[in-house]
Amino acid sequence: MIPRVNWRASLAFLHDVCMAGVAWVGIYWLRFNLELREPFITDMWSTLAWVVPMQASIFLSLGLYRGLWRFASLSDLQRIVLAAGLGAILIPLVLVMLRLQALVPRSVMFFYPIVLVFLMAGSRFAYRLWKEHRLYSPLAALGEPVLVVGAGEAGARLTEEMARSRQWRVVGLLDDDVTKHGRLLRNISVLGPIDELDLWTRKYGVRKVIIALPSANHAVRRRVAELCAAAHVEALTVPAYEDLITGRTPLTMVRTVELDDLLGRDPVVLDNDGIAEWLGNRVVMVTGAGGSIGAELCRQIARFRPARLVLFDISEAALYEIKTALFDAFPQLGVVSVVGDVKHASLVEETLAREKPDVIFHAAAYKHVPLMEETNCWQAVRNNAYGTYVLASAAVRAKVEKMVLVSTDKAVNPTSVMGATKRIAEQVCQSLQDASTQFVIVRFGNVFGSAGSVIPRFSEQIARGGPVTVTHPDITRFFMSLSEATQLLLQAGLQGKGGEILTLDMGDPVRIVDLARDMIRLYGVNPDHVPIVFTGLRPGEKLYEEPLASEEATKPTRHPKLHIAQARAADRDAVKQMVAWCERDRVADDAEVRARMRAWIPEYAPPAGAPIKPIPAGTSDETVAVPLRATRRR
Repeated sequence: MIPRVNWRASLAFLHDVCMAGVAWVGIYWLRFNLELREPFITDMWSTLAWVVPMQASIFLSLGLYRGLWRFASLSDLQRIVLAAGLGAILIPLVLVMLRLQALVPRSVMFFYPIVLVFLMAGSRFAYRLWKEHRLYSPLAALGEPVLVVGAGEAGARLTEEMARSRQWRVVGLLDDDVTKHGRLLRNISVLGPIDELDLWTRKYGVRKVIIALPSANHAVRRRVAELCAAAHVEALTVPAYEDLITGRTPLTMVRTVELDDLLGRDPVVLDNDGIAEWLGNRVVMVTGAGGSIGAELCRQIARFRPARLVLFDISEAALYEIKTALFDAFPQLGVVSVVGDVKHASLVEETLAREKPDVIFHAAAYKHVPLMEETNCWQAVRNNAYGTYVLASAAVRAKVEKMVLVSTDKAVNPTSVMGATKRIAEQVCQSLQDASTQFVIVRFGNVFGSAGSVIPRFSEQIARGGPVTVTHPDITRFFMSLSEATQLLLQAGLQGKGGEILTLDMGDPVRIVDLARDMIRLYGVNPDHVPIVFTGLRPGEKLYEEPLASEEATKPTRHPKLHIAQARAADRDAVKQMVAWCERDRVADDAEVRARMRAWIPEYAPPAGAPIKPIPAGTSDETVAVPLRATRRR
């Protein structure tokens, strides 16, 4: 294969070789006041034949041609000085070794490296000035005017990078630090405090404001976003601090401000070394891998370079989508895709026997409360509770090291069938903890961006001009970002020793009506122009969710956002009855499901008026006869 020639580097090399010759000849002429005569003319040409090739070798050996002249910097100047200095040392040595009879004046040897540095560095910086003059010329001022909020390091870097783009033209910066007011940052003026945003946007005709505060807390970002909404300008933001320090996202990749920027929380600090040691070069399996939480889990796990990542999901399309995304982002990652149902015992057991996972994250579940509350109660039990039993018992048989169950705050004092089935799933894992596999249960609340979230629904309604429907004016929920939830899942999985129920610190609850108003402002719409309609609580919904049951206490862990719930011991008889009941070839109606849930979970309180069918006498005794097994065969 013929190597590809970089013509720009070749031209730069040719230029420097010529400058070495020009410097050598020029110093000779200057030394003799432009009246160079024999024998010095002959000496000059004879030594030049050795000086230029030797200097060219030094240029190549120091790698002067890996950089671009357009971005010439102090590091390039350092290499040029080093190259000229080496030449000044080696030239007299080589001339002595070759025993040339030429006479080289000492002034030539002294001034040669100085002139060479001036010629080489001057050419580079002159080229850079020319390029930047073109960038910053009046033509570049045709870019869209923007204000940057934040005159710190991120703001400085952003203005410098944006100056190279004709898409944007930074007209000024805003910062609350009074010592920066009136100062210049990268030749851009710091105009004043953030509260003057409306004044400066009107003065300069700005329609977009970029928030360059990646490490600021969400209260500051929320304040700036509200000022932008009041000024009727679009708020953009730079990537989050953790994305910048890891190099996942460049600073210039600005995006619109999203809801989790305003309601977000402090960045998650992970034990990356511990997680890398736990998951690195191991086989990891994720059920529900095509769902929102499962897919983000896969992306987070892939960063720690497992030996193989096994994706298990019932949805063919969702599985294909996450597999393709992982292939694009992590081409070296070994991925196995299994289209299957966690209730299919023989398929689950065969998959575990073949892939031999060390760790399983069980995210497959039906999570939509109102949908599971009417008509689909039986499917919720089968999928959430019995499916967890099938997978957990197969994991014990396959000697899986650890299984992490993704649970929910709706399992605490549940009022919905979905919450009750997740509580039974927790008890399944607790019941099997005596075996070799460690079962770690993690509870958390609502996640921004997850499937079935209220956020996409609000977005559609606002885009149509309203009304925005909220179930109740006082309803609250706990929220966290998808990234934070999955990162804490990994941290919880690492810390869990088996049998615990770990709860995530969800922060303060958020009123859904306030969430709706924030989203309306983010869309740049006056909240008074988009009506909010209260439709009433849906089946199975509570006004508020609880992170822990009242009978439970917590104790801290070494991570500030994780707590251990001192949960009640699992009811093994209830788990046995659930397994036997679900394995019968029949479909139970909603009333019977609620009756069973109430019998198995004392804290379950169905909504008033929900139909409940009495359990026939003797049925419970018959189901207890079926043992709870840690191993199953079909």
